[in-house]
Amino acid sequence: MSAVIAEQSAPSSAVARFLSRRPQLFINNEWVDAKSGKLIPVIDPANGRNIASVADAGEADVDAAVAAARRALEHGDWADMRPAKREALIWRLSDLIEQNADELAELESLDNGKTKFMANIVDVAGTRNYFRYMAGWATKIEGSTIDVSAGGPPGTKFQAQTRREPVGVVAQIIPWNFPLAMAAWKLGPALATGCTCILKPAEQTPLTALRLAELIAEAGFPPGVVNVLTGYGETTGAALVRHPGVDKVAFTGSGEVGKLINKSATDTLKRVSLELGGKSPVIMLQDMDVQTAVGGAAQAIFFNAGQVCAAGSRLYVQRDIYDQVLEGVAGAANAIKLGPGLSPDTEMGPLVSSEQQQRVMDYIQAGRSEGASVMAGGEPVDHPGYFVKPTVLASVNNSMRVVQEEIFGPVLVAERFDDLNEIADIANATPYGLSASIWSNDLRAVNRLIPKIKAGTVWVNCHGPVDPNMPFGGFKQSGTGRESGRAAIEMYTELKSVCMMI
Repeated sequence: MSAVIAEQSAPSSAVARFLSRRPQLFINNEWVDAKSGKLIPVIDPANGRNIASVADAGEADVDAAVAAARRALEHGDWADMRPAKREALIWRLSDLIEQNADELAELESLDNGKTKFMANIVDVAGTRNYFRYMAGWATKIEGSTIDVSAGGPPGTKFQAQTRREPVGVVAQIIPWNFPLAMAAWKLGPALATGCTCILKPAEQTPLTALRLAELIAEAGFPPGVVNVLTGYGETTGAALVRHPGVDKVAFTGSGEVGKLINKSATDTLKRVSLELGGKSPVIMLQDMDVQTAVGGAAQAIFFNAGQVCAAGSRLYVQRDIYDQVLEGVAGAANAIKLGPGLSPDTEMGPLVSSEQQQRVMDYIQAGRSEGASVMAGGEPVDHPGYFVKPTVLASVNNSMRVVQEEIFGPVLVAERFDDLNEIADIANATPYGLSASIWSNDLRAVNRLIPKIKAGTVWVNCHGPVDPNMPFGGFKQSGTGRESGRAAIEMYTELKSVCMMI
């Protein structure tokens, strides 16, 4: 059975120095105290201990950050900077991330609970690569020429063109599951297009955003281009959303908060992009090799302790192989080694907070009460920290909360199906539409099924790969807009038409 195997290791000297730094905000390339003097504790989820404090930004701090971002947008070096120079600065930042990769991975592990190994090869490496990809876009933003038939005085002609210009000052509110990577997903396209930013990390995981701010200053970005405010969502985040000096809000997080942001932003008609929750189906057709199906299903849900918006949290397996796959996934769940993120033997770390641990346990209990069978896990771990055993629930149906609602933890619900013609309707029967995966060697069946799945991303014989060049976002209540690729550039620009009489 899954068990905690070690205590959390002591931080390295570099991380220990960072944790002991003065709690301050990053505004206009300066480290400043929060006006209120209030602090927020930073908790290590592997043991529940307070390891640092960060500043709690209030409305006055938000005003200062927005003013700094506005000055940088409209005046000074950033406003006049050539695209090639923006490209070079973003690339320089990626180099600094690579040079400080081990420290960033350790901070991410301590802050979030994920393993340092995974933070290094996924989060930090992905952040570096994302900034490098977006750096290239700075010199490739373009408009088009248009033939027009506008009337005018005899003999006049018109020519027209389009331009893409930065949307302006952007408030970027990121979640706690991939703090560093989500900062890059927000900052990369904004900086490439010439926007200025106020980044607000989740209050649970602020550390890598603050370390990133140090690297941004070291890279040479002008004052005010990137500002980092730590604080609570309901105060700091809300103040950013309603601020009249903010032109766009980019948010990744829960659907409930996304809806509130969307409503609040209408008062000033801000541009809004939302990457929200998911309840992604993993569809296994009967021709799949059972071992491959088991590995794919386990990876889809248990990666990052299931704290992934695109986690494959609903498993649908065709009847002929259902029992074998379910038994295999339950066995894989029981074999996962739990422990603190800095332990080299850990395969899955804790959940991010006591609140998240309780939320997941409440869902597991709700599943039990509604008739689900617990095939693996289903319990917290008797150990300090916020651990939940990887859990597999069977005998579920679409009316259950565990099937309809996003749990955001290591909990898989499994159900058999018979008819390939009905599985798309079953897969689509939640409010979400972020992602899905189809597993089969029958490409004819796969290609017929893909258009029927209402999701922003459909993976085939894999679950979860993302790429800086591949748009990512959701249908239905999984959000609006897309991250990554050309689509992200378009989300951070305004399209202007220019018509000239010649």
